[in-house]
Amino acid sequence: MASTALLANTGRPTGSAAARRLRRAEIIPGVLYGHGMTPLVVAVGRRDLRVALSGPAGVNTVLDLTVDGTVYPAIVKDLQRHPVRRTVSHVDFLQVNLDEEITVSVPLRLEGEATAVMQGGGLVDPAVDSIEVVTTPRTIPAEFVVDISDMEMDSVIRLEDLPMPAGVRATGEPESPIVTVLTMRAEIAEIEAADAEAAEEQAEAEAEAAGEAPGEAPAGEESSDGGSSDDDG
Repeated sequence: MASTALLANTGRPTGSAAARRLRRAEIIPGVLYGHGMTPLVVAVGRRDLRVALSGPAGVNTVLDLTVDGTVYPAIVKDLQRHPVRRTVSHVDFLQVNLDEEITVSVPLRLEGEATAVMQGGGLVDPAVDSIEVVTTPRTIPAEFVVDISDMEMDSVIRLEDLPMPAGVRATGEPESPIVTVLTMRAEIAEIEAADAEAAEEQAEAEAEAAGEAPGEAPAGEESSDGGSSDDDG
């Protein structure tokens, strides 16, 4: 995997107010640490970071992070985002040794069309959206791709079924499911049964509160229940 250049500046002011000013100027505050180095407080341009991470490897891109003239091989360890706007508000860079193993999460992507599953009323469901692996920065996969074309209603694709490139090993349990099939009809039946049970429990509770036996109306009166309203509509 080739490295991507990214320029970072030091000497940024610290504190919440200063960080807000930086973000308004399209500059993202961050920190660089790892391999026993004293953490460096840095800042990078928002557009520069976006461009650097726009390649196939995404956030797992190996960066040549230049700080005050010194180049550090690094990866993005963490991206903190605004809770509403989802824009990046802070970035943690981890200095790496290109020949030492690290643990990273690699995106999982499904491809193909599970015709048999659709015909059976099912839905292919990715149980995870990424796979955690141990590898060196040079051999981080850009993504894992799973072809779901041959899946049947009872199919389960497990971690052990996912081929690993040379020098890459998964950290999870081999039998862990990564792609499953949801049976829609069964799920609908379960939801309907749960709704019916909840309605029956509510009717019993209302009857008890009124001092009546469930399902009975007071003598000489007819039930005035004309149905329930749906506030969600």
